[in-house]
Amino acid sequence: MSRAFFLAGTDTGVGKTLIAAALLRAAAAQGLRALGMKPVAAGSAEDVDALVAASNVQAPRNCVNPYLLREPLSPHIAARHDGIVVDLDRIARCFGELRERADFLIVEGAGGFRVPLSETHDGGDLAARLGLPVILVVGLRLGCLNHALLTADAIRARGLRLAGWVANQVDAMMACVEENVDTLRARIDAPLLGFVPHQAAPAAARIAALLELPS
Repeated sequence: MSRAFFLAGTDTGVGKTLIAAALLRAAAAQGLRALGMKPVAAGSAEDVDALVAASNVQAPRNCVNPYLLREPLSPHIAARHDGIVVDLDRIARCFGELRERADFLIVEGAGGFRVPLSETHDGGDLAARLGLPVILVVGLRLGCLNHALLTADAIRARGLRLAGWVANQVDAMMACVEENVDTLRARIDAPLLGFVPHQAAPAAARIAALLELPS
């Protein structure tokens, strides 16, 4: 059975794609068939391209990214503007096909964990529909403690397992970084998979060495 995880963020712009790609590269370095999936992308295919580049398994693009929405908006709004509805069952069928190809699969969510995907479902519903443990990317910046703890609570409220979290310093000038990470370690009942210091030109291949694969 392949290992698969839903990768969520405490907010948008916290480095989910960077961390997802780094985990895929770390898995590939261990000899695993690693594959990334971005079910919903809005405004750009850049995140999808990064996951494809980090994967060492080929898969149909329309399964890796079932929904590419034109505008960089909340997915439910972007989808409405495109005249479509994000269908969790379609995503689940694509996920099933990808899982057969990989030993290690990362499904990257859009925005934060609870971002609406349609008028009735959000990212948490997608993670629950796929039945996946969650990796949480915490963007280290002012306000991250509240965002991280609320998101961890939301993950558990869906009956999902928090497999681990990654501390990614997105604000180069953030004060008391170590103290913030220590605070989260004391309050999040899940392993810290890695701390990624701020980097002017981050590269998934380098960051892979800073991360542990979740179990």
